[in-house]
Amino acid sequence: MTLLSAQGITFRSAEGVLLLDGVGIELAAGEVADVTGPSGSGKTTLLRALARLLPAATGRLVLAGEDSSAIPAQAWRARVALLPQTPAIRPGTVRENLLLPWRLKVHAAEGSASAPDDRALLSALDSVGLAADIGLDRDAARLSVGQAARVALLRVMLTAPEVLLLDEPDAALDEESATLVATATAEAAARGAAVLRVRHRGSDGRAGRRLRLAGGTLAEVSG
Repeated sequence: MTLLSAQGITFRSAEGVLLLDGVGIELAAGEVADVTGPSGSGKTTLLRALARLLPAATGRLVLAGEDSSAIPAQAWRARVALLPQTPAIRPGTVRENLLLPWRLKVHAAEGSASAPDDRALLSALDSVGLAADIGLDRDAARLSVGQAARVALLRVMLTAPEVLLLDEPDAALDEESATLVATATAEAAARGAAVLRVRHRGSDGRAGRRLRLAGGTLAEVSG
């Protein structure tokens, strides 16, 4: 089942460079897909357009059969979550960083899932190899780059979005940590999420499809 559909997505940079030239993509529930391409080709731009963070982008977005025009932007971003390449870690503890989404209005709305308790947070940390290294009370400012990247990923995944847009989620990680993150990502897909990753590493065997963005065009990569 197609979960997220994008049609005719077009965007020019402030310098007039055509980064997305009528790009189309469909992501199915339970799917992991990877986007590759040259540096500066617009991979991050594509993720931002899908997350509705580029007001100047044109084209049509549909989520679970509902046109984006019928979904408020804030609600869209709760359902289509973007993890940037350099995610922000806020002052405070690891626990406070993981629970940050539940302090936002969109997750405080009636009917939203309640915030996870400490047991669930520790289980999440363990899933990406952090439980033995850091505690929930650790000052987030003391996290290494790789630890901070994994905490930021968990912060997004704990909200259980329908679509995960991940911009080089393993770029700052060693091979062991990258494998743990890939496993956690695959588990999110197994629970029904659609996952689109921008990656520069070699294949980790998790993606069912690989796409390449170059010259404003997105194309399937065979083999």
